[in-house]
Amino acid sequence: QVQLVESGGGLVQPGGSLRLSCAASGFNFSSEAMSWVRQAPGKGIEWVSSINAAGDRAGYPPSSKDRFTISRDNAKNMLYLQMNNLRPEDTAVYYCKKTSAVERGPGTQVTVSS
Repeated sequence: QVQLVESGGGLVQPGGSLRLSCAASGFNFSSEAMSWVRQAPGKGIEWVSSINAAGDRAGYPPSSKDRFTISRDNAKNMLYLQMNNLRPEDTAVYYCKKTSAVERGPGTQVTVSS
C-alpha cells in the first residue's frame, strides 16, 4: 500500500531554513506528480508546492514562491522541500502526498518562533 513518511521538521527561528524529506513507497513514485501541503493549528489544508513526475516543473502559491524549493530523487523515491527565510506564519504540520490523491503521510511539525 501507499506509504509516505515525512521528516526534517523542527523548531527554527524566523529567517532560518529547514529541509523536509518524504520517503515514498508502495507505488510507482517516478510516475506520480507529488505535492507538499500544510495545516496550521485551527486552519484548513494549504497547498505549498507541487512537482511533476519528471521533476522538471514545479509550482508554488505566492506564500511559498521564492522561499521554498521542491525537488525529488526518483532513484531514491524521495521528495524534498527546501524552506528558506521561514516566517512564523509557516508554522504548521507539513505533509507530502500524491498530487492526484487525498491521502497524506503522518506529517512533520515545523515551528517558526524566536
